[in-house]
Amino acid sequence: MSESKSPESKSFESKSAARYRPETRLVHSGTLRSQFGETSEAIFLTQGFVYATAEECEKRFKGEDPGFLYSRFSNPDVAMFERRMIDLEGAEAARATATGMAAVTTAILAPLKAGDHVVASKAMFGSCRYVVEDLLPRYGIQSTLVDGLDLDQWKKAIRPNTRTCFLESPTNPTLDVLDIGAIAEIAHQGGARLIVDNVFATPIWQSPLSLGADVVVYSATKHIDGQGRCLGGIILSSEAFITEHIHNFLRQTGPSMSPFNAWVLLKGLETLAVRVRAQTETAAKIADVLASHPKITRLIYPGRADHPQAATVKKQMRSGSTLIGFEVKGGKAGAFRCLNALQISRISNNLGDAKSLVTHPATTTHQRLTPEARAELGISEGFIRFSAGLEHADDLIEDFAQALDKA
Repeated sequence: MSESKSPESKSFESKSAARYRPETRLVHSGTLRSQFGETSEAIFLTQGFVYATAEECEKRFKGEDPGFLYSRFSNPDVAMFERRMIDLEGAEAARATATGMAAVTTAILAPLKAGDHVVASKAMFGSCRYVVEDLLPRYGIQSTLVDGLDLDQWKKAIRPNTRTCFLESPTNPTLDVLDIGAIAEIAHQGGARLIVDNVFATPIWQSPLSLGADVVVYSATKHIDGQGRCLGGIILSSEAFITEHIHNFLRQTGPSMSPFNAWVLLKGLETLAVRVRAQTETAAKIADVLASHPKITRLIYPGRADHPQAATVKKQMRSGSTLIGFEVKGGKAGAFRCLNALQISRISNNLGDAKSLVTHPATTTHQRLTPEARAELGISEGFIRFSAGLEHADDLIEDFAQALDKA
């Protein structure tokens, strides 16, 4: 989205992107070509823009003349990334941000004021929990954390001043799958909006807006880039929500996506469907093998029939996930022995990469939580989160076999 509407080019949108399947939209949606007619999107590494006359500049700032003003507000590459994500997600509008956490923080905080109340699922990324639990109260915004799987807890937590409900599904890192449609209905009955962090499912396998959510956020750093190159985030919702709550907040506070990162993410979107499908197939194969391994006491994968919320998975997801959660015997020592013995999968706190990555949540992404809070969420000292990459599944399976022998 530009500050005012971007100049129209002879583009994919003129044919109505909605008629095309996601793979086609991921390659073509939102492209703006310069006068040179480039095949790949150009990189507009500019801070500002110039105007032919003072009158044109005045009209641009008034929104009477379509075009770009300043790259903190809008930029052709960022606008292309936003448009492509809008078409993929089925949203009306979007704004890109510098990071995934900038997207989460802005989506939650920007519409709220002192005296408002937020309900959120306890099972979420540590930084998201910090925003809800620690940051919001500093500004007079109350919050309540609930067991996201318990619909009665959502109902009981809603107050007259509840304005926002927030969840991620599947959850990080234990891959619980929350009923987005049911929770959206509870939120709406209480006069609140539902924001969903859809990172673990990706837009390929789950569409929260079509399930009833009002806002969906992504860390584009993960699958959307998918190759460990840059940071980014995006907020997608209705035109009214973006215009009323998000656009001016981003313009004035400045957590903007850089033009170069937007261009990198556009390139990532072109291969998103292919990569996510391959990673999901690999994750499913590894999950089936690890489920019966004697060194593993618990395995969670949304694509398996033994997933605790298998019925919800079938209802709202088109496939499993690129991620697996499993618990190794021997607690932290056993988990560390396994992690240190892996030859292919790399220890990292990231996910969604072309390279397979493993994480020990208790000492990284969720280390700020108390041991009791981690235990409540099922994050034991032996728990490992695995993000499938693009390596051959058999090589990864063999690598896990030798590493678990050492656990």
